[in-house]
Formats: sequence, structure tokens, C-alpha cells
Amino acid sequence: MRIASAVVAGGLVLGAAACGEAPDDDNNAGGDGGKKYSACMVTDVGGIDDKSFNASAWKGLQEAQKENDNIEIKNVQSKAEADYEVNLTGFVNQKCDFILAVGGLMSDATKAAAEKNPNQQFGLVDANPGVSNVYPMQFDTAQAAFQAGYLAAGMSKTGKVGTYGGLPIPPVTIFMDGFADGVAYYNKAKSKNVQVLGWDKATQKGSFTNDFVKQDEGKKVSDALVAQGADIVMPVAGGAGLGTTAAAKASGGKYSVVWVDIDGCDSTPDCSAILTTVVKNIPDAVKEAVLKAAGGEKLQSTPGFVGTLANNGVSIAPYHDFDSKVPADLKAEVDKIKADIAAGTITVTSKAQPTK
Repeated sequence: MRIASAVVAGGLVLGAAACGEAPDDDNNAGGDGGKKYSACMVTDVGGIDDKSFNASAWKGLQEAQKENDNIEIKNVQSKAEADYEVNLTGFVNQKCDFILAVGGLMSDATKAAAEKNPNQQFGLVDANPGVSNVYPMQFDTAQAAFQAGYLAAGMSKTGKVGTYGGLPIPPVTIFMDGFADGVAYYNKAKSKNVQVLGWDKATQKGSFTNDFVKQDEGKKVSDALVAQGADIVMPVAGGAGLGTTAAAKASGGKYSVVWVDIDGCDSTPDCSAILTTVVKNIPDAVKEAVLKAAGGEKLQSTPGFVGTLANNGVSIAPYHDFDSKVPADLKAEVDKIKADIAAGTITVTSKAQPTK
């Protein structure tokens, strides 16, 4: 079932505006009636209620507005990839001060719009098109996914865990690489042979829904992984992954889920099935960028922002309902992995990692 376009996610009501309609305008009460600083967001096709990276980015804009009441925010949703540049250009024409594009699929459209409008400040989540007026916000999620892979391997009863993606693009496969490496690290440390289904890091081949929206496609892919024996599955497929969380919740404990992007216990109704979440701290990155820009600071495209375990740009969420089920020694090992990665003692690699 498609989620309604106005939902509560992470405790926030997210308004949605379809492509071609006037975008939502979240005006502030009060203010001096002077010129507002406008921050305008274009979603990718997952929409603002994806419980994932679009919702996270919008939350960042909302938090920036709460901190600076001179900021006004609005969004427009893309229904298809052909909408990306149209929507970005629409905000240029509206004279938005800061235009935020969300998702790696928007990289080409953002680059094109930015090159046509060199004096316009853009921000882009999950990609870096290498244009001076685009501030890239990228996340080394392989680091936190490595922790999640180690955790999943330690929690698996079947000795098989799975993962699948929406599309084989860097912001997706980086999670899958880290997850697979975390399982491999567990196997080496414990002399075990936990298998990863759905992704082969060496060949970069695996299971994909080819969609970030359709929950039945997510369920179909995870059903196949569970049928092969996986008892923990990590979907990296935006809203399509909700098909997996719902099915896991309905399975009565047969299998559980590692969610991604935004804590699944805040953003989905399926907390009881979620072991942890590989969190991409998009809200803070977006909030900081908009506050700086609204304060008159020039956002530098190089180096932009790269979120890591060391700077809290990525993390794993609390275990919530699984807290009492995760052994204390396994928790300690997962914590040590974070410290070792942050210190450089463990090096996590992925072809999809952003350049620092």
C-alpha cells in the first residue's frame, strides 16, 4: 500500500507537493516582514514521505527554520526523472536563495541547472557533480554498514544474512559493500562462515528492486532472500524497503531487518522487526549548510561535506526492541569497531565511497 502523502515521520508532519503544483511553503509566524532567506528542496522520485533520505533532508530544512526564523522553506516532488531539471529550474525562476536536490539520481540534472545558473547556490545530497556552486553532502555509509554487517552476522541463527538495493548506484552499493565486509570481518574474527545473500562485493552484482517506491517489489526480493535462508535482511531501497519491514513484522520473528538512512523506529511502523538502522545523518548536514548559507557564508564545493563515523555523519541507531536480545559482548565488539574505524585501525573500502 502506498503511504499517504502527508505522514508523520520522525515526529514531524511532512507536507508534499506534486510536480507541476505550487510547492509547499512553510512560512514562519512572526519575523520582521523583511526579506526571507528561501531554502527550496526538490525530492527525487521517492517523494517526501519515503521514510528515508528525502524525509531526512526535509527534516534538516525544518530544523534550520526552527533555529533561524528568517528562513522560509518549501519543497516540490519529482514524479519522474524527467522532472528533476524542470523542478530545479522552477526554483531558480522563483529566485530561491538555496536550492537543495536530494539523491544521487539527481546529480546530472543538478549539474546542468547549476552550470546554466552559475550565481545560484545549490546543495546536493548523495552526489558530487564537481560544480563550484553545488555544495555536495555525501556520506561514507560503508563505515556504519560495516558495524551493521558484523552485528547481523553475530545475531544470525541461520548463518545467512541478506541485502538488496533499489538500483546499482553508488549511494546504494556503498551500504551493501560495508555490510558484506562487516560480515567478512566477523567470520575472520570468529572463525565462522556466515553467508551474505543478495550482494557480491567482488563482482558488484546482486539483488535489486529497480525501484525506490514500490513496496511489493521490496517484499518480493526479500521474500526470495528469506526463502534461501536469510534471517536478517538489509534493504537499501528507500520506500520500497517498507515491504520488507512490514513482512518481517508479520513473520512473527522469523526474520528481522537492518533499516537504512533514518532510524526505522522513528520513521516506520515496524520497529519491532528492526534490529538497528545504518543512519545517514542527512538532517544535521542539511541544517548546517542552510544555516551557514543563510548567515552569509559561501559554501565551498571542495571539499563539501563527507559524513563519517568520526564526525557523526553516519552511525548505527540504538537497538530499541532488540536491546535485550543483543548479547553484551556483541554490543561491545560493535562499539569497538566504531572506535577502530574512526581511529583508522580498521579501514573500510568501497568503490562507491565519496572522495574526502
